[in-house]
Parts: sequence; structure tokens; C-alpha cells
Amino acid sequence: MAMYDDDMYPVQFSVDYPEEPRNRLTALVRIILAIPIIIIIALIGGYSASGDPDVDRVLSPLFAGGVVWVATLLMILFRHKYPRWWFDWGLELNRFSARVGAYILLWRDEYPSTDEEQAVHLDIAYPDAEGQLNRFMPLVKWLLAIPHYIVLIVLWIVALVVTVIAWFAILIVGQYPRGMFDFVVGVDRWTYRVIAYAFLLTTDRYPPFRLSE
Repeated sequence: MAMYDDDMYPVQFSVDYPEEPRNRLTALVRIILAIPIIIIIALIGGYSASGDPDVDRVLSPLFAGGVVWVATLLMILFRHKYPRWWFDWGLELNRFSARVGAYILLWRDEYPSTDEEQAVHLDIAYPDAEGQLNRFMPLVKWLLAIPHYIVLIVLWIVALVVTVIAWFAILIVGQYPRGMFDFVVGVDRWTYRVIAYAFLLTTDRYPPFRLSE
């Protein structure tokens, strides 16, 4: 688990930019190749398939493992505890989801691993529930995050358009333009910070309105 200083938000997300030429053939049929791994993540995590990546990534933690969000909320509210195994499950599920997303969104060509980190890095600091979490905040975090939902819906619409353009760029020149890559990864970074705050409930620090780390 990564260590965080006071200036770092306790959720960090990055994807290694592939410098080598991309595989045009797998990019062409990426969504078909991804079907088996999408089925797996749907089975283990109650994965939402609304068609909107932003909505899917926010809703999935709510349903994973029998509505873990509600169970975590109740545990923090009544016992002021965050069981480590619940945290580990949520983190690893989101890491797996991140690798699948990186493959579908054309950031990387390697097929998503169910357990290895590969080139997609998601770190969330494990909270000291008694010292860092207000037991009543989980009741309102989902509401306080509404401004983020609105901004993220707009950003994901733009990100999907950028992804289509990047898909053509990969097919034509064999590379994902770096500026586009950084933008879409930044949108996902923002999304995971909101997920950790409002649904995984791992931090009371309000997510920053930014794409960068």
C-alpha cells in the first residue's frame, strides 16, 4: 500500500503510457475481445452495464459483494470500524475494474489480469476509522458529491468522443496521442477519487476538482 503525505489525496491512479507501436488488429476488435473479461467482472462484482463508463464505475461498488457500500456505511456509523478485508475487497475489485477499463478504452494492449497490477496503478489509503473518519459522514457523502457527478458526466461524454478519435489514430498511425491519453486517464482518476469518497467511504477529504494527480 502506498504511503501518503498531507498534501496528497489518499487516492492515486495512473496508467503507464505505451511508447511502443500499438496493436492495430486488437484495437480494431477490442470490444469483442473484451467480452470474456467483462462477463467475469460482472459475475464477481455485480458490475453495472448502463453503457456509461462513469455511471458503471460509480454503481459497481454499491452492488459488489452484496451491496458492500451499505454494509460499510452501517459499520462506520454504528461501530466506527472499517474492516480491513472489506477494504481489500473493494480495492482489488476496483483495481481489476481499472485494468478492464484500460483495455476497453484502448490505453493498453495487454489483456487484463485478474490479479496482477500490470501497467494500471490504483492506490487507496486504508483509513484509521476512529481517527480519520467521522461516523456520520457516510450518510451525506453521496449527496455532497453531486457536483462531481455533474462534472463527471460532462467529462465522460468528452472522454468517449476523445476515445473514438484515439481509436482512429491507433488504426492509422499506430499510437494513442499522448495529450488525449492523459486527458481520459485524468477523467478516470477523478472518478476513482469520487468513488473512494462517496461509495467506498475510505476518506472524508472532499475530492479535488482536477484531472491531475
